[in-house]
Amino acid sequence: MSKPPTYVWPTLRAHDPSALIDFLVRAFGFVEVVRYGSGDIVDHAELSWPRGGGLMIGTHRDNDETWSIAPGSAATYVVTDEPDVLFERAVRAGATIVIGLRDTDYGSREFVVRDIEGNRWSFGTYGGAR
Repeated sequence: MSKPPTYVWPTLRAHDPSALIDFLVRAFGFVEVVRYGSGDIVDHAELSWPRGGGLMIGTHRDNDETWSIAPGSAATYVVTDEPDVLFERAVRAGATIVIGLRDTDYGSREFVVRDIEGNRWSFGTYGGAR
């Protein structure tokens, strides 16, 4: 079965985008698709989530009016079938725990952590209202 195209791309800016990309791959299981840039500068990188979806990352530039997103200011929810396994993986990789594993009143098993730039990541089984 082919993966549907990605139509929503959360975009992060980072002080050290290469380190952030490596962390997201190691800690959460994102897959690096492409990385463009030179030296310490990442002009454009794409990561995919195995269940579907994508993420763009680039170097933060103080004078960039187009993508003036402050590093560490994003919050993203990602659906996973294995929150317990992913939580342990994230902790081993150095993610900062914000909310540990829990079961919610809306039927999700989830947790919240911060990445190395300070972005907040929620992972859980809740796939949206049906």
